[in-house]
Amino acid sequence: MGKRAEKAKEMFLQGYNCCQAVVGAFADLYGFEPETAMKFAEGFGGGMGRMRLTCGAVNAMAIVAGMKMSHGQPGDLQRRGEIYAVVRQMVEEFKADNGTIICAELLGRALPKDDSPQPEERTADYYKRRPCPEKIRQCGLIIEKYLGIEE
Repeated sequence: MGKRAEKAKEMFLQGYNCCQAVVGAFADLYGFEPETAMKFAEGFGGGMGRMRLTCGAVNAMAIVAGMKMSHGQPGDLQRRGEIYAVVRQMVEEFKADNGTIICAELLGRALPKDDSPQPEERTADYYKRRPCPEKIRQCGLIIEKYLGIEE
């Protein structure tokens, strides 16, 4: 266990945002091309559009749960409830370890005064001062655990 989690961390360090890294590490298991996965996950980075709200890696756990478990049918409330239950379990585990799922709080700061949607340049200092790589890895491990992924 942990291969996909490590891949997610590495993808973040290559420049993908937090949600893209987690979704991208699992997308091939569910028939998604990497480029497609990167496109639908991109807007969730930076706590959704860099608003520093719910962590993008946490959002990715819900996306991957849907990719694995959903039939994509509007009236399948039984399946939807099962997915919601797994998402809640995954999120609660993350929250129990970190105290929050809010991006700004994970970064150790208040919501940004600069509400610009422009992401920061990825530099060595950027990566050094962020807990993101380990939070992304943790989300990958949680996905592996709750969705039964073994590689």
